[in-house]
Amino acid sequence: QVQLVESGGGLVQPGGSLRLSCVASGTIFRINGMGWYQQAPGKQRELVARISSSGSTEYADSVKGRFTISRDNAKNTVYLQMNTLKPEDTAVYYCNAGIVNMKLQNYDYWGQGTQVTVSS
Repeated sequence: QVQLVESGGGLVQPGGSLRLSCVASGTIFRINGMGWYQQAPGKQRELVARISSSGSTEYADSVKGRFTISRDNAKNTVYLQMNTLKPEDTAVYYCNAGIVNMKLQNYDYWGQGTQVTVSS
């Protein structure tokens, strides 16, 4: 059984910062790519940022220069540092990871989501 648990969301004023964390737990052999997605009300889930097992990163154009994704492989954790937040960043943020279990089966996992609200 593998779980992804996010934390760090909340209410912040425009221009503020938040740091999201996502911890993977369970019977894990290896974690491949990890990423963060956002879903605003009435919209589809979209990629925000992702990071490979070797540390290569990719960002949505809307967050380049403001958000930074990183991971701590020893802790099975991925982070999203969000700076200079804007009202349009308001969404539920989901963690995603490709995880190989002890049976060497590769599955795609999602966290339960954490709400980020940017408002004055």
